[in-house]
Amino acid sequence: MTSTAPAADAPYLNFQFGLLIFSNFLFSASFSMMIPELPGYLTSLGGAEYKGLIISLFTLMAGISRPFSGKLTDTVGRVPVMIFGSLVCVICSLLYPVLTSVSGFLLLRFFHGFSTGFKPTATSAYGADVVHESRRGEALGALAIGYSLGSSIGPLAGSYLVMGYSYNTMFIVSALFALGSVTILYNIRETLPNPQKFSVNILHIKKDEIFDNTSVRPAITMLLLTFSIGVVLTLSPDLSESVGMKNKGFFYACYTIASLLIRFVLGKASDKHGRIIVLIWSSFTMVIGMVVLSFAHTVTMVIISAGILGLSVGMNGPTIMAWTVDLCRPENRGRAVASVYIALELGIGSGAIISGWIYQNRLDRLVYAFLLPGILALVAMMLLLTWRKKENEVREHHKTVYDLPE
Repeated sequence: MTSTAPAADAPYLNFQFGLLIFSNFLFSASFSMMIPELPGYLTSLGGAEYKGLIISLFTLMAGISRPFSGKLTDTVGRVPVMIFGSLVCVICSLLYPVLTSVSGFLLLRFFHGFSTGFKPTATSAYGADVVHESRRGEALGALAIGYSLGSSIGPLAGSYLVMGYSYNTMFIVSALFALGSVTILYNIRETLPNPQKFSVNILHIKKDEIFDNTSVRPAITMLLLTFSIGVVLTLSPDLSESVGMKNKGFFYACYTIASLLIRFVLGKASDKHGRIIVLIWSSFTMVIGMVVLSFAHTVTMVIISAGILGLSVGMNGPTIMAWTVDLCRPENRGRAVASVYIALELGIGSGAIISGWIYQNRLDRLVYAFLLPGILALVAMMLLLTWRKKENEVREHHKTVYDLPE
């Protein structure tokens, strides 16, 4: 399998790319509109003590499915994998009003994870296909704009629908958004050269297909930085309510709007200055954001912390993916991207479980739950500084060797 790289000056912002961004928006809005309201919904079902599982079960299935989505992306094609991920959102959203027991809800959250296990993997590989490596960070940042818009509007819309109508109305609207994403994807052209027909044999995963070895450093960085996402997704609804923020989705809106703005401003930064230096600043920003969030006790402080955290996530997401694709072989893009997404799911899932265990529905424990991801972001920054130093030493060594006179 081969991949033909586009020329450096080849345009990628065309109608097809725009469709994919809009599909990302609808997909993201579909599942994110539920996030601020699901803790309350689970409580209404009698499962308040299982709040930490809302995110962790979702991410567990997403992580399990990544090796399969990565292999299918590299064999069957980018578009079919994206369509499958969006279809899962349609089906699961329609089943929430039907499975109304605590066990049924948790089972559905588990299978809902297939959606993010498939669609983002294929989307990132698609983005890398259509742009020259010198603009990879820019292109993946542009694709992420759709996700960011959906993640900002979705939670606001979800909370509005629950307050004004009902949980079931929110679930139905979520399904309609996901269906719109599927419809758009049927009009996207495939970018994988010579895609294969699907067969059950493709689902047989060998040991060396679970994780791409070139992705170790990006995966470690992703794991450490996305722990905060699991914490924020799990605990920010309760924090918002405790400070008097009626619409629980407002935190996510501020969070993702900041993420979106930084991508507009610094979309080309990692292409110009390097992946690692951008990630160092992203990690530092996350440390500051988590410290502010740890001691937030007013609506203003919560909003400020959401904005700072959004800036960090907006910098690190597309940059880590661009770094991943830089390091891997073109024919293994799906596997490499899936490997880093496995780390993302581990980070979010462990963040959700551990923060729920620390919190235990006691507001005085929020400070400890929010400080932990700040410490992990600091560890990521230290590692990135070490890797950058080693890269500079290798670069200087090569420069010295090749500049020696004959």
